[in-house]
Amino acid sequence: MEFIHSFSQILLGTCIDVLPIIILIIGFQFLVLRQPIAHISRLIVGGVYVVIGLALFLAGLEKALFPLGNIMATQLSDPAFIYGTDKIVMDTDWKAYGWVYLFAAMIGFATTIAEPSLIAVAYKASEVSAGIISQWGLRITVALGVAFGISLGTFRIITGTPLYQYILAGYMIVIVQTIFAPKNIIPLAYDSGGVTTSTVTVPLVAALGLGLAATVPGRNPALDGFGLIAFASLCPIITVMGYAQLMHWFTKHKTKSREKSNAL
Repeated sequence: MEFIHSFSQILLGTCIDVLPIIILIIGFQFLVLRQPIAHISRLIVGGVYVVIGLALFLAGLEKALFPLGNIMATQLSDPAFIYGTDKIVMDTDWKAYGWVYLFAAMIGFATTIAEPSLIAVAYKASEVSAGIISQWGLRITVALGVAFGISLGTFRIITGTPLYQYILAGYMIVIVQTIFAPKNIIPLAYDSGGVTTSTVTVPLVAALGLGLAATVPGRNPALDGFGLIAFASLCPIITVMGYAQLMHWFTKHKTKSREKSNAL
């Protein structure tokens, strides 16, 4: 009964959130375009599926993903696990949190591989490039970027260093890469940074950051718990453009070697 009451509240909130979108689409269709809506029954059924799916997803976040991220962060940063003692530790040794960095990297990689929005972008990129851009190649490259970014973000939380230093340094790298990277990969690289912060990645990563900041001595969840999503958006841009630059250099080097061989 408790779950039914909770889910009904979430479902009602989802309906209220979706209502402005429905009003906007119907208003434009009838008042601006002045065209009837085709396949109205199919759209209604699909809309019901969307609302129910969103409500179930939000219920899953509340009941499973957010608590899971908090529990894992709390357990991995527990002094009893890290230092082998239950005593309060005032000085934080960033080198003792190796398991936290590893878990952050693995959870970033795994959630990104499963991210529906990234799968959609990778599919379309492969389609419009006639297979030149591999779906799995793009997904793995982006996932590696997120893995590194989340791990770096947990390092920032543990050490307490300012967020802006990492963001400034990261975007300076992105600007330099943008100048030298192949022009046809730049828009895709920037989009790849955006699609990583979606339905699967954000809940676990946000819960991980908040749980870690609440457990590490001297950290404030309100100040230090957020910011991991920024790393998850930034680092894939670097890895995708870096991969494109590496492949461009490799192809160019291979072509030159072939030309030299033919000349001889």
